[in-house]
Amino acid sequence: MRKRWLCFCLAVCLTLSLTACGASETAPASSDGTAPPVTSVKPEKVAEDGLEGTNPLTGLPIAEELETLRPVGVMLNDLKEAMPQLGVGEADIIYEIPAEGGITRMLAVYQNPEQVEVLGSIRSTRPYYIDLVLGHDAILIHAGGSPSAYADLAQWKVDNLDGVNGGSDAEIFWRDQERKENVGYEHSMMTSGENIETYLEERSIRRDHEEDYRYPVQFSAEGMGLSGETAHQVSVRFSSYKTGVFDYEKKSGTYLVSQYGEPYVDGNTGEQVAVSNILILKTRVSLLSGDSAGRLSVDLDGEGSGIYVCNGQAVNISWSKPTRTDPLTYTLEDGTPLTLKAGKSYVCVVSNDSPVEIAA
Repeated sequence: MRKRWLCFCLAVCLTLSLTACGASETAPASSDGTAPPVTSVKPEKVAEDGLEGTNPLTGLPIAEELETLRPVGVMLNDLKEAMPQLGVGEADIIYEIPAEGGITRMLAVYQNPEQVEVLGSIRSTRPYYIDLVLGHDAILIHAGGSPSAYADLAQWKVDNLDGVNGGSDAEIFWRDQERKENVGYEHSMMTSGENIETYLEERSIRRDHEEDYRYPVQFSAEGMGLSGETAHQVSVRFSSYKTGVFDYEKKSGTYLVSQYGEPYVDGNTGEQVAVSNILILKTRVSLLSGDSAGRLSVDLDGEGSGIYVCNGQAVNISWSKPTRTDPLTYTLEDGTPLTLKAGKSYVCVVSNDSPVEIAA
């Protein structure tokens, strides 16, 4: 996709110059340790970058031809020993949800992942992540899944690239040799934005949204200017194993993310992950009946309460997702649709009784 955009730009430049002159999770298939073969409110345009479109996931400028692309959702490992994650700092939206045993996993969503150098480590999916993928009309990247997740992928005809049971899909993944030797085989699966885009361009997977699809979340350059509880630090307790911490940096107007008592750093860049919006969604989280592995049921179809944090302020909100294929939407307590600040978002999905601490 990026290549086609560059070709278009070169063609335009050539034309102008001529005018001027003349006028169930099993062992992954790949293990060799080698590198791979290969509806928003638009903010002011960044004219000098020549970006005429708007990223529907962030409200930020993007190449116009990328606006209608289906995003890519990548399942990321979040165990402490698997840090650092790679490519997470470039995600447009990060969804973090509890998984079995108190751990969490993340679904990192990218409108255009092509420029992300390395993505990983990749882990398996669960039905509630598929709920999010369907709401975004996204393409899922994962390495295996629970039995119920595999059943849902088939039933709902979810476009997905699987590093475990994906057949030719496995071509886009590789194992990081150092991680495999030092932190464990299960924490070593990687891919890249280039590999994903190259594979998708060569296959018959639909790349653009259907004409009737709309992502209804709105953005403005500075957000809604809400006045709520002062929120210079926010702590979200997912479980006894994992608490996420968000510290407000007034200069940048973003929240710096920490976990496991350390800055949450993207291993590609060495930079701490920073987001403009934090959405904490409360819902029913329970043990999946009859599941011997202790997997969870997380209710994401319906509605619930939550907290929105932005620009050093926190306010109560409501969230809604009427059906499995609907995207999440957010409103203030009086029913007014929430307008997010243009930029990246971090969505924490936690149980109704999970503690959230907000400090000035």
